[in-house]
Amino acid sequence: MAQPDFHERCYAALRKVPKGKITTYADLARHLGSKGYRAVGNAMNRNPYAPQVPCHRVVRSNGEIGGFARGTPAKIRMLRAEGIEIVSERVVNLDNFRYRFPRTKQR
Repeated sequence: MAQPDFHERCYAALRKVPKGKITTYADLARHLGSKGYRAVGNAMNRNPYAPQVPCHRVVRSNGEIGGFARGTPAKIRMLRAEGIEIVSERVVNLDNFRYRFPRTKQR
């Protein structure tokens, strides 16, 4: 039963990623104190709050676009509309667009 709580934590963290920035599945998982990169992907796929929770702003660590419930072309259009440069389904200069979550105190 912990999964819904994890999903909600994913959505809360993702709300902090501003327009024109992206994060990765791994960055989001690490921010939540997890190694569950795939679990983050599952949460994004089940996002009931889109577009208020911008799951299109989560990409793979290597800059590849990754999946999207509405399809990869839609994700690419949305990211480009926010100024993210994409070539061959990959973010160009990933670190230039990457959102850095603030460090939090370890519990």
